[in-house]
Amino acid sequence: MPIGRQQSPILFAMAMAGLLTVGCTPSGLRVDGHKIEGKMGLVDSSRVWNESNLGKKLKETLSAHQKNRQALLEADARELQRMQEDLKRFEESRSFQPDGILRRKQQLQQRFEEYQQKSMELNREIQEKGREVSEGFRVKVDGAVGKVAKRLGLQVVIEKGKGGPTFYSEEGLDLTSQVIEEFNREHP
Repeated sequence: MPIGRQQSPILFAMAMAGLLTVGCTPSGLRVDGHKIEGKMGLVDSSRVWNESNLGKKLKETLSAHQKNRQALLEADARELQRMQEDLKRFEESRSFQPDGILRRKQQLQQRFEEYQQKSMELNREIQEKGREVSEGFRVKVDGAVGKVAKRLGLQVVIEKGKGGPTFYSEEGLDLTSQVIEEFNREHP
């Protein structure tokens, strides 16, 4: 008998033992003695974010918020640049006073520290705003997913997309377009 056939019953027995350990049988998943059968679907929430009306509006709002904060920082950076250039001109002039140079250097240092603090605060604000918007959006997406799933008689809907838990799926399981349609009806 070839080696592959001798190992086959052993591998089959090991696979069956593993399935029984986690509650599966050849006829389906069993929990507490009851067989679970059902339908499932998949949703790519990043597509809902990118393609839904509300998702597009929220992305624009977040982008505008970020650009506004960036403009504030750029104005402060220009002021720092101007202060630095003024200090350099003052140092190069023949009529400088050591106390005046020291005072200007201290002002520049203080202003730079304020700029760094403001930059960190604005970045934190942008991140928090993004988190809030994302969480609120996710709650609304969950509601639309639930409606589509109930309408189709599904028991489970799993996240699909890059970095998600799904490695492979048949195209017919993807509910994303239906969820986007439902979502756009609820949030025009």
